[in-house]
Amino acid sequence: MKKAFPFDFFYVLITLLLSFVIVHTTYTIAVRPSAEAVLNHQREVWAADPMARMPRSVMVILHDFEPEGCFVLAVWAGFILGWRQWLVLREQRTLEHDFVALKDGEVLFPDDVREFSRQIEQLPLAEQQRFLPRAITVALNRFGATRSVQHAADAAREECEFQASRLDAELSMIRFTVWAIPAVGFVGTVRGIGAALQEAQRAAAGDVTGVTQGLGITFNSTLVALSLTIVVMFFLHQIQLSQDRLVLDTKRKVDNTLIRHLRER
Repeated sequence: MKKAFPFDFFYVLITLLLSFVIVHTTYTIAVRPSAEAVLNHQREVWAADPMARMPRSVMVILHDFEPEGCFVLAVWAGFILGWRQWLVLREQRTLEHDFVALKDGEVLFPDDVREFSRQIEQLPLAEQQRFLPRAITVALNRFGATRSVQHAADAAREECEFQASRLDAELSMIRFTVWAIPAVGFVGTVRGIGAALQEAQRAAAGDVTGVTQGLGITFNSTLVALSLTIVVMFFLHQIQLSQDRLVLDTKRKVDNTLIRHLRER
């Protein structure tokens, strides 16, 4: 048997590299130059008037390395989420097809299973491996082997449960990013606190610039990380909802188009 090409593995690696290139390019061209210009302007204003109030700049909040890492992970999660959603939509489109074409009132006996199985076997291999044709094939094969409607229904249900577990397992990389984004943000928190503590002696002498910069890294990294985690979690739950609906709709489709037409004689 020909070994399947590990497309998912290479997709994850390529999109991770692409996410890094996109985010790092954006930071190099736009974010860090803008943040540096804002910081220079703030220094000039505060040199003239230490009590002047300056509005917070989004670019300054984002310009550190930890927020950049968080955005890389968030964009990477977006690529994976988009791919998973496309797969779900592709499977949902198969629900529009009737692969057994049994009319209302028509029944299917165990001896007729082979004829209907051939209809699915004549489909292209890629389409045969879709969720709905696979569930129908499993139910037909079990019905032909056991001549039991209950066993056929159990086989279809087991296939749906297996698919649900498989879809859930394939979200593991997105769950990793949901964990990794706040972890990277907390790295910035620790780094900022460490930088602030290193400047404690100068702060005691009256120069608090180093302490405020360190605390800025701390709070900015935490803010960006938690905000991005909320966004990724929202879309992750939307994907989970779509997958659950797909499994339920497929089970109902098998019941309505096949199981209710089976007869044991």
